[in-house]
Amino acid sequence: MATQMAALRGLTHHRMGFRVAIAAATIGVIYGYDLGNISGALLFITKEFDLSTKQTEWVATIVVAGSIVGALAASRLANAIGRKPTMVLVAVTYAVFAVLSGLAQSLVWLDVARFFLGVTIGVSIVTAPIFVAESAPAAVRGGLIVMYQVATVTGIVIAYFVDYALAGPGAWRVMLALSAVPSLAVLAILAKLPDTPRWYLMKGRRKEARATLERTDPDADIERELDEIEDDLRRERGGSIGEMLRAPYRRATLFVLGLGFLIQITGINAVVFYSPLIFKEMGFSGNTALLLLPALVQVGSLVATVVSLTIVDRIGRRPTLLSGIAAMIASTVLLALVFAAGGLTGTSGWLGFVGIFVFTAGFNFGFGSLVWVYASESFPARLRTTGASAMLTADLVANLIIGLYFLSALESLGGTATFAMFAALALISFAFVWWLAPETRGRPLEAIRAYWENGGRWPEGDAMPAADARFTREDAAAPADDSRTTTRAG
Repeated sequence: MATQMAALRGLTHHRMGFRVAIAAATIGVIYGYDLGNISGALLFITKEFDLSTKQTEWVATIVVAGSIVGALAASRLANAIGRKPTMVLVAVTYAVFAVLSGLAQSLVWLDVARFFLGVTIGVSIVTAPIFVAESAPAAVRGGLIVMYQVATVTGIVIAYFVDYALAGPGAWRVMLALSAVPSLAVLAILAKLPDTPRWYLMKGRRKEARATLERTDPDADIERELDEIEDDLRRERGGSIGEMLRAPYRRATLFVLGLGFLIQITGINAVVFYSPLIFKEMGFSGNTALLLLPALVQVGSLVATVVSLTIVDRIGRRPTLLSGIAAMIASTVLLALVFAAGGLTGTSGWLGFVGIFVFTAGFNFGFGSLVWVYASESFPARLRTTGASAMLTADLVANLIIGLYFLSALESLGGTATFAMFAALALISFAFVWWLAPETRGRPLEAIRAYWENGGRWPEGDAMPAADARFTREDAAAPADDSRTTTRAG
């Protein structure tokens, strides 16, 4: 974390890096706001359109369906027209569909607008990390990663407070449309930024790549950096899904896809999408309780994310991830017991709040902060993008399942069975991580890939002396850290 904080301070010495950071943070806030604002708006949308449980689930989740479409198209779009033009297109279209969501006069109108809003989000969650990773000078990359991660959770927190402020008049339309404001603001920032040196080199435009690199990282050895980027581009060619499914990468693929699915199927977005409705089931009432309590939950998430980033280099990735999942197990068991006890008022209701708080904090401490690192660490350069895309797809599919069926499960099975199911899924996650996740702290990317290529075992004689285990993310896992910007993909 010390290195990351130094990188944040270094932003003041890299003007272009600072602009990239602001753009990344704004995009993170927009994404987080969209995740959070629908939960408060649903309290009023369900009444205005007289929605059934399944219709309510679709309103919340159709954004995820659109995100899958956008994510699948994002890489080709960003490669074809450029990272910056894609980000500009995202900002404009996001603002349009956010406003259209707020103007919806029917359920079909609302669903269509939110679907295309989801498409723009899917493009952004793929393109924004690429844009940041390829634009940022190495000296400030860690700071940018921290800023994007924290900004996403901050966006969720802001959404709940905005929902609370507008709950009195039931202004759900304003809740949904307000996210157009930061999306348009980011256009002013993007207008002053070039595209990335990597994209210029992909298109054979070395002169423009050189000029951009001189602006973004004036202290770099420009020609050497350009040569290294070109070499990396050559090494990335030739990878395929078929290769991922064959030895020696089959085990790594199982691990990456499993993590991508488990990060969402364990229920985090059930809480993000439906917190007010969950608290209503627990016996809470009134806008203060139903909207401020979820905001407090997300403040806890923000703290958990920062704490995880602070200690992960000291205790390691595997213990941090397992600790977060253990908190999720304990909290879902508590929630199942709270619903089983019945009489959800007073002490029982507040125990339920504690359960939701610990569950969300545990997710952000473990899964939310660390899981995406493994995707880029597990494969060679030619499979890195394919591996990260496969993980994101598994994540979004699980997210869609949770969004579409959580309220139905809560209604038909009851809170006890629903949260017992989440406890079981968290137990499976713990066993899965215990079985397959290596401790990669302090190891270079080549050594980590050798672990997977050796059948999930460290090669003989690979034990790393404690003196050699000191590292920074920039030294040992810069590509992995770049992937972390998708940590809140769902």
